[in-house]
Amino acid sequence: MGSKKDSNGSGSGSAGNGYPLAVRELIERLSGLPGIGMRSAERLAFHILKSNANDALALSSAIRAVKESVQHCKVCFNLSDEDVCLVCSDRRRDRSVICVVEQPKDLIALEQTGMYKGLYHVLMGRLSPLDGVGPDDLTISHLVGRVKRSQEAGDGDGRVRIEEIVLGLNPTLEGDGTALYLAQELASTGIRVTRLARGVPTGSSLEFANKAVLGDALMGRQDMG
Repeated sequence: MGSKKDSNGSGSGSAGNGYPLAVRELIERLSGLPGIGMRSAERLAFHILKSNANDALALSSAIRAVKESVQHCKVCFNLSDEDVCLVCSDRRRDRSVICVVEQPKDLIALEQTGMYKGLYHVLMGRLSPLDGVGPDDLTISHLVGRVKRSQEAGDGDGRVRIEEIVLGLNPTLEGDGTALYLAQELASTGIRVTRLARGVPTGSSLEFANKAVLGDALMGRQDMG
């Protein structure tokens, strides 16, 4: 026999069975978030239902504001609510050094060490052929362009020549492959290319490393090649 259907055509075993349509839709949306299963989505939905209207609507407003106002920095691809992010617009930063990271969250992790004073470039991912992620899917061409433009800078134009690229990629198989590709792409520029020292354990992510480990990795960065 087929499974019993409710009035909306859902099977009797469905997690949202018996809930009003709006609640079912909320649970469905929440369960689509990373790391949130159906049971967790139900708990979150009921928490929102029990919250007062101001708190619940404040959450909704925060989500809307993020989608409407946050963009990627046109220079380094960090998250920003302006065309240029706070790091790139800070004239106190050492503009001769660029640290390349995979995601904005990795930039934040390095910033929290307080030990790096240069600029950044966010790749928005890493090379992963098995997942169909190639060089054109990342911001690699923009990075190479930044380096070449700095090398073409003339006296008095206000631009600082980039002297070093620090590869701050996660120490994973894909991260190491991406670092090797970047080192090869930048070889023709003659620029110094370094990588973080292996104070960061292989297979881990920068966002989960503590400040002391990240600080040691920054200070002990090594030449590529």
